[in-house]
Amino acid sequence: MSAPAVSLPRRNRRGTALGFLAWLVGILFFLPVAWMVLTSFHSESDAAANPPKLAASLTLDGYRSFLEAGGADGPWPALINSATASVGSTLLVLLLALPAAYALSVKPVEKWTDVLFFFLSTKMLPVVAGLLPVYLFAKNAGLLDNIWLLVLLYTSMNLPIAVWMMQSFLADVPVSIIEAAQMDGAGLPTVLARVVAPIAGPGIAATALICFIFSWNEMLFARVLTGVTAQTAPVFLTGFITSQGLFLAQVCAASVAISLPVLAAGFAAQDKLVQGLSLGAVK
Repeated sequence: MSAPAVSLPRRNRRGTALGFLAWLVGILFFLPVAWMVLTSFHSESDAAANPPKLAASLTLDGYRSFLEAGGADGPWPALINSATASVGSTLLVLLLALPAAYALSVKPVEKWTDVLFFFLSTKMLPVVAGLLPVYLFAKNAGLLDNIWLLVLLYTSMNLPIAVWMMQSFLADVPVSIIEAAQMDGAGLPTVLARVVAPIAGPGIAATALICFIFSWNEMLFARVLTGVTAQTAPVFLTGFITSQGLFLAQVCAASVAISLPVLAAGFAAQDKLVQGLSLGAVK
């Protein structure tokens, strides 16, 4: 009878130690972000001080510089371009990935595992390896500095991972519900929109959020293929690194401002994200 009494404190101590370790790792990951936010409210002289001045006076000069950069329009054209490319490509990815994942999970095609591996293999090529062919195509087609080219590129880049994620989500959809809808005369578009999508809603939301983040953060193609008209927010951020040096406070302020849409989207969809990423974890 004494064994449970002895093992229980040990189990509690182990859980406490793991909880402390989890908090420690979380704080270590959060510290650079907290430091960036704090630096964004410092003046340039305080931000460049060595050792750092933790108790330096706070100011909004970095955010004023961010809003005044880029001419009369400020950063808004770049932010609108990023929103257009991210939202547009995410909608296209969902529109294409949902029927593809349906064909690979609910109604699997022949050798569907090979198809999934083919989708994943397209992500094994380094992005920089395809940069020159894409640039030459865009130049000859007259698509340089065109935001819709980025929409198509981001769609093709995010589609493989979206199909992989949604295939695992849709695999948990009960086939009996789909068959009942089909017996009632529902066609494939109706089944996808009114049966599959509501059931796999959390997984679809998680996929959309990840695709949105990948598109918003992408800079290599945006840097090479855009100029002024289709410039995105990450490219606009690099404009704070000039020949005069690195303006640390301004860069931190711009980084915080540009990160807010992604943080807002993640905070708004956090419940769906947790539910979606946990689908299929417990059978």
